[in-house]
Amino acid sequence: MKSWKIVPQEPNVAEFVQCYWLLEKEASDTSHNYPKLNPDPSGTLIIAAEQQKYAYQNKNDNFSGQGSHWIFPNSQTMQLDHSQPFVILGIKFNIGALYSLDLPLKQPVIDQVTKVDVNLLLKIDILNKLSCLTKENHPVESYRDLLDDILAPWLTSKLQDSHSKLCQKAILQLTNHPVSEIGPLLHCSQRTIERSFSRVTGFTLKQCQSMLRFEAILERLYAVKDADIDWLNIVDEFGFSDQSHLIRNLKSIIDETPGQYAKARDLTIDIYGDFTSD
Repeated sequence: MKSWKIVPQEPNVAEFVQCYWLLEKEASDTSHNYPKLNPDPSGTLIIAAEQQKYAYQNKNDNFSGQGSHWIFPNSQTMQLDHSQPFVILGIKFNIGALYSLDLPLKQPVIDQVTKVDVNLLLKIDILNKLSCLTKENHPVESYRDLLDDILAPWLTSKLQDSHSKLCQKAILQLTNHPVSEIGPLLHCSQRTIERSFSRVTGFTLKQCQSMLRFEAILERLYAVKDADIDWLNIVDEFGFSDQSHLIRNLKSIIDETPGQYAKARDLTIDIYGDFTSD
């Protein structure tokens, strides 16, 4: 298994893009064939060869196709089909960034995976340029520099409106403050913030906060062996009122109890590591 993650250096790109990442599974790799992708308020552009197949399944829908595609922000756990060898490059966008990109599908779009002509989107033969880097075994920084150069002209023309700017300010407060405190902190009514946040992201502040907290829990659990997980400590560390509150939270997000999750350990972070987390 080959993987890496790197953040953009170009400021105009970093305003919209959280990170670039690559994942490659070879035929000899016998790791989990059907990992699960945890709910994520961010969107990711997946760049892949035209003939490479993909398949995603959530509670309500199945998405399948070939080549490059969008994974739009997802409120549900999705099962991936990684049973065959693959190479995928991801461009993970910041929460709410897709709202400003003038995509063909009016944003926000939630719980959808759609095929995309990535060369048409970026107005450059990106697959060919990436292939040249791969053949010559360039370092990770070369991929970052190429992607920065490709994305900068496209993203520089994108402007954030007042709703997007307010949303970004609210996101900065979500990890450290209760939702009810965000209005006073931003000197704005709670209703106004909620309305702008939903318009930009498709989620409520509470939904987004829950997903961000769960991602932090996953990063914490990734570093701990199954036998060493102390769920009571997780309750205290992440601000749950009691263990029942934690159980309800996990059930609502990944449809598993803490015990079921500890036994399965089948989310992508457990299979591939935390390289796609930030």
